[in-house]
Amino acid sequence: MFGIGGGELVFILFIVLMLFGSDKVPEIARTMGKAMAQLKNATNDIKSEIQKGAEANGLDAKSLSDITGNINAEINNAKTNLLGDNSNLLGETGKEIEKIKEDIDLIPGPIKRQR
Repeated sequence: MFGIGGGELVFILFIVLMLFGSDKVPEIARTMGKAMAQLKNATNDIKSEIQKGAEANGLDAKSLSDITGNINAEINNAKTNLLGDNSNLLGETGKEIEKIKEDIDLIPGPIKRQR
């Protein structure tokens, strides 16, 4: 629950009990419960209004998922078309780089800087 373990939860409850006293804790819990219920009702009302608005415009959950699925498929197709096959991106330049690396490896001893 929220990444809080049992020990931390007991400690938090102990601190709340010390701060507010045993007579205020039930009242605080009742108030928090009412606030959470109001929040839940408000979110359900918003969801229902959005759903009603979508249905009034001829959109339902299935058509929305079809539209988003088609959009995602088009995005993926565009990515593959733009990126394509990157395996031979360097071409001849890659061969030259490998040749230079081999030449550097063949140089004997440490390279000293001239002053």
